[in-house]
Amino acid sequence: MLEYNNKKYVCHLDLGIDLIRGKWKAVILCHLHRGPKRFLELQRITSGISQKVLNEKLTELENDGLIFKTIYPEVPPRVEFELTEKGKEIYPALDILEKWSLKYFSDL
Repeated sequence: MLEYNNKKYVCHLDLGIDLIRGKWKAVILCHLHRGPKRFLELQRITSGISQKVLNEKLTELENDGLIFKTIYPEVPPRVEFELTEKGKEIYPALDILEKWSLKYFSDL
């Protein structure tokens, strides 16, 4: 049994999947793989996500060390989100899953 952030996991796979679990986290990571994005840009390309949920998911991804936020000292402040090295390393697994889905469900 593993423990991370006061949660218990059966194995490392359970922990890894929990970091990207949910409707939006993997999608956000895939969009950020293409380069840094601002909040409204992420909301626009991730159609269907509310500001509240996007903010929650970005905070969770940042707390888990998969993304980082850069706040530029401008008026109004410009904020960009970008993958960390840890976030970049998980992308190939997401890409394989997306290709698998395209192979078996491309007719949808």
